Amino acid sequence: MRASILKQNRFLIASVQGSMSDADLVELRDELASGVRRHRSTGVIVDVTMLDVMDSFAVRTLRGIAQMVKLLGAECAVVGIQPEVAFSMVQLGLTLQGMTTALDLEDGLDALQARAPVQSSPL
Repeated sequence: MRASILKQNRFLIASVQGSMSDADLVELRDELASGVRRHRSTGVIVDVTMLDVMDSFAVRTLRGIAQMVKLLGAECAVVGIQPEVAFSMVQLGLTLQGMTTALDLEDGLDALQARAPVQSSPL
């Protein structure tokens, strides 16, 4: 797989290292879904900073990841979409509508932390 998945507190961070095949994207989806359950994660960030192109399968897979993560009780953010990639996506009619996106990892973490449920402390 061409992505690494790190755990930071209650978040999983998947950093895509370069162009990914369809099989790599499916493997990433499956790893994130099982990781959310295994680590009881409240959020997932998919960092696509290194991608210089996103085709329709990649966009559909990212939407699928976000929907699966949501069904497992966590939030998802896609971060680091390059301006050229965003332009191409718009030209092709590919959207991430309804998904949280952020400029970079720091903004993505802030967005997910703001959406995280408040945990009550034990008395």
